[in-house]
Amino acid sequence: MTGKTSILIVDDVPENLRLLSAMLEQTGHRVRPAISARLALMAARREPPSLILLDIRMPEMDGLEMCRQLKADEALREIPVIFISALNDTEDKIKAFEAGGLDYITKPFQEREVLARVGTHLKLHHHQNELADVNRQLRELESLRDSLTHMVVHDMNGLLTVILGHLGVLRMIDAGSLTEEGRRSLADAMDGAERLARMVSDILMASKLEAGKLAPRRVPEDLTALARRAAADFGPANNPRRIKINLTSSPECVSLPLDSELIGRVLQNLLGNAMKYAPAGSTIALAVTRDGAGARVEVADTGPGIAPEFHQKIFEKFGQVESRKSRRGTGLGLTFCKLAVEAHGGSIGVKSEAGQGSTFWFTLAPNPARDK
Repeated sequence: MTGKTSILIVDDVPENLRLLSAMLEQTGHRVRPAISARLALMAARREPPSLILLDIRMPEMDGLEMCRQLKADEALREIPVIFISALNDTEDKIKAFEAGGLDYITKPFQEREVLARVGTHLKLHHHQNELADVNRQLRELESLRDSLTHMVVHDMNGLLTVILGHLGVLRMIDAGSLTEEGRRSLADAMDGAERLARMVSDILMASKLEAGKLAPRRVPEDLTALARRAAADFGPANNPRRIKINLTSSPECVSLPLDSELIGRVLQNLLGNAMKYAPAGSTIALAVTRDGAGARVEVADTGPGIAPEFHQKIFEKFGQVESRKSRRGTGLGLTFCKLAVEAHGGSIGVKSEAGQGSTFWFTLAPNPARDK
C-alpha cells in the first residue's frame, strides 16, 4: 500500500499539519493537508482519501461535526477517521467514537504511535475493500448462475412435456404388445420423467417465489385431506421399496386458507425426501396437527439423519450435506419448500441427528400478513 494511499490531515494549527505531513510523507504516503473542516470536506468529496487524520477543536466546524457529515455521505462513509486531539477525557473519546471515528490519538502525539495506528487502519480498510469486491463478484456470479439455471430449466420443461407426451402415447398404443420387461421399462421411464418434471417445476416456482412474482392463491382447505392426497401419490408404482406412510391428524378438521398446489408440492417434496433416505420396509410418520389458530405438519423418517451443522444449509439453494461416506446436494427442492411455506407466513425446519433419522416440520399461519 505504500505510495498508493492518500491521507487527508485536518488541523487548524499549521505546525501540526507540517509535522504530521513530514512523518507520513517519509513513509511513502501522499498527504493532503487542510486548515479547516469545511475545506477538508470539499477536498474529500472531490477526491476521497484512503484515511483521514482529524483534529476535534477547530473554528466554524469542529472535527466531530465533520466526521458526522462524512458518515452521512454514501460516498465517504467508509473512509476510516482517526481523531488527533489534546482532549483526553473519557467523555471526549466516547463522543469521537459516537461521531464515527475508528481511533483516537492524544496530543502531543508520538511519531511511532501515529505511524502504527495509520498503518493498521489502512491495512484494515484495504482488506475491507477487498472483501467487498469479493462479495460483489460472488453476488454477480450467483445472479449469473440463477439466470443460466432458469434458462436451462425453462428449456428442459418444454422438452419434458414432449417426452411425457410421447411416453403417454406409447403406453396407450403399444403397452399391450410389450413384454413384461418392456412394460416395466416404460413405467420406469414415465416415473423418471414425471419426477424430473416435478423437479423442474419446483425450480421455476422457487424462482418466482424468490422474486416475489408468485403469490399464494388462498382458499379454505382441509390440510389433512391434502396430506392424504400427497401420501397417496407414493403408491406401489412410486414406492418399490415398500415404505409405509402412516398419517395421523388432530381429531378436528385442520382447515386453513392456503394455496393447495404450493402446499401440496411441499408435502410431496418432504415425503419424497423421506422415501429417498428411509430404509426399505420402514414407516414414515406424517402428522397434521393444530398449532394455535394455525397448523403444524411433521414428516419423520428413520433414515441416516442430518448433523446439526447442516440444518440451515439444506434449505439453501444448491446446499450440500457432507458425511464421512458421501457428499450429497439438496438442489432446490427444500429451498422451494422454505419459500412456499414462508409465503404463507409460516416457518420450516428439521429436527435431526446423524444416524437417528429426521423430522422435517413446517407451520402455517391462519391469516398471515406476509403474503407476497
